[in-house]
Amino acid sequence: MCSAAARRAATSGLAVPGVEARFHDYDAAVTSCIDRRALREGRQVHAQMVKARYRPPVYLGTRLVIMYVKCDALDDARNVLDGMPERNVVSWTAMISGYSQSGRHPEALELFIRMLRAGCKPNEFTLATVLTSCSGPQSIHQVKQVHSLAAKTNFESHMFVGSSLLDMYAKSGNIQEARRVFDMLPERDTVSCTAIISGYVHLGLDEEALDLFRQFYSAGMRCNYVTFMTLLTSLSRLASLDYGKQVHGLILRKELPFFVVLQNSLIDMYSKCGKLLYSRRVFDYMPQRSAISWNAMLMGYGRHGVGLEVVQLFRTMTEEVKPDSVTLLAVLSGCSHGGLVDEGLDIFDLIVKEQNAILSTVHYGCVIDLLGRAGRLQKALDLIENMPFEPTPAIWGSLLGACRVHVNVSVAEVAAQKLLDMEPGNAGNYVILSNIYAAAGMWKDVFRVRKLMLEKTVSKEPGQSWIILDKVIHTFHSSERFHPSKKDIDAKIKELYIDLKAAGFVPDLSCVLHDVDDEQKERMLLGHSEKLAITFGLMNTPPGLTIRIMKNLRICVDCHNFAKFVSKVYGREISLRDKNRFHLLADGACTCGDYW
Repeated sequence: MCSAAARRAATSGLAVPGVEARFHDYDAAVTSCIDRRALREGRQVHAQMVKARYRPPVYLGTRLVIMYVKCDALDDARNVLDGMPERNVVSWTAMISGYSQSGRHPEALELFIRMLRAGCKPNEFTLATVLTSCSGPQSIHQVKQVHSLAAKTNFESHMFVGSSLLDMYAKSGNIQEARRVFDMLPERDTVSCTAIISGYVHLGLDEEALDLFRQFYSAGMRCNYVTFMTLLTSLSRLASLDYGKQVHGLILRKELPFFVVLQNSLIDMYSKCGKLLYSRRVFDYMPQRSAISWNAMLMGYGRHGVGLEVVQLFRTMTEEVKPDSVTLLAVLSGCSHGGLVDEGLDIFDLIVKEQNAILSTVHYGCVIDLLGRAGRLQKALDLIENMPFEPTPAIWGSLLGACRVHVNVSVAEVAAQKLLDMEPGNAGNYVILSNIYAAAGMWKDVFRVRKLMLEKTVSKEPGQSWIILDKVIHTFHSSERFHPSKKDIDAKIKELYIDLKAAGFVPDLSCVLHDVDDEQKERMLLGHSEKLAITFGLMNTPPGLTIRIMKNLRICVDCHNFAKFVSKVYGREISLRDKNRFHLLADGACTCGDYW
């Protein structure tokens, strides 16, 4: 039971009677200040100790450190720690934790080293805390050093230390070591399971992350909202609608408290799986929304090329939430994908006139893309040369990509020269320039660029597409040679080709960037990965079911036309997500309006 003097000190700031104060009076007062985050009263209690010349024992000195840390008064906490004649592991750990949680990682590491030099052995909480402060270029070396110490002190397999170790290894890209630590944990909780799944997702190993989740869930893993957020990120990239729906169902059945961030993840997942209607349903039923919620919905509309919805939603948003830099990026990108050139330029001009600080190079890059898609290449070049920022490779790359669409050799050469100077090892720049020359029939220049690529030893990222059927991911590469169903696919695609040509399909031979005869060009076009994936989907899905394809690069014109004719001739809806946007094809038309 706390004394009356302690209660008065903790609640009203009145001083505890000097030397007559008993230890538990001060302890009760400091504890109350910790619970209430009462910095002013805590300082008064501390001042009374000093005034009364009361020398607190290690325990009470540590409580003062904790009180100041909890109240974000780290300098006061450090002064108390430095003034303590004796310190224990809790004293050091409390201060290290304060620095770590406030992002003052170098000071946390420096204090940890001082602790070791002072002869104080760390416990599991010290090691778990200091691991979170291993950051920057040397982070992996710091983690390994702490790991070595944890192994020597037999804390390596402790739940707190192990979870922190695997989390830090995963974040630094060393997923093998993270998995080793995870596998040696004697027990695994939600935090450690989520951490290892997150590690795979962080590295883009989405299939592995999904497999792990299935294993853990079957073994009885309890999931929290962080687990589901991590999994939804993976499913978004895989465009796995079926799994996404199942995860959404799990979230609803578990009746988790409302978390804005989790709802935002659902909006993003559904939009990336081609289900804007579901995204909007989640968005509309949110009791509260953050700017990120609006941005996720705007990005979803933009990704699908629904420019008018982007503009309309943006106007509604400005009445409820203050737009940020991501909002403007989403709106400009949406206008670009939707072909709303004038609307996008008007919004950009309005922001420029207001001299809004949220503008950056990425926003100018969107406007360059907007102008480039509309064929206003000279205006785009003028904007680059007069923008208030130094043009980035992304901006020059956007202009170069537009030059490929509109076969503008003169502007392309300007952009390409800038890019080759800035990033000589980027194969994509050589490929696009080569494509532009090929489209213009300038074969000598094509061979010159390809020779330059060989000299620079750069190679093009190979195209690949994938489709998920019966929870199995089937991946196809251009000119696929190793898929188990290769012979059947080859036979089927030739059959499709005959039907599509009879319906009016004409191969776009300009998509073949080699100086070969037309017959060989047609054979090369048939080997494109998205055609193989679409064909496989037709062979293995029932009529009426949407065929969902993903591709790592931008779809070519010929494959886009191929997909449109397939949707018309065979009455199948095709959802194709490429590197830049969604294409929903039905009855011979695409939602992009052939504008991408």
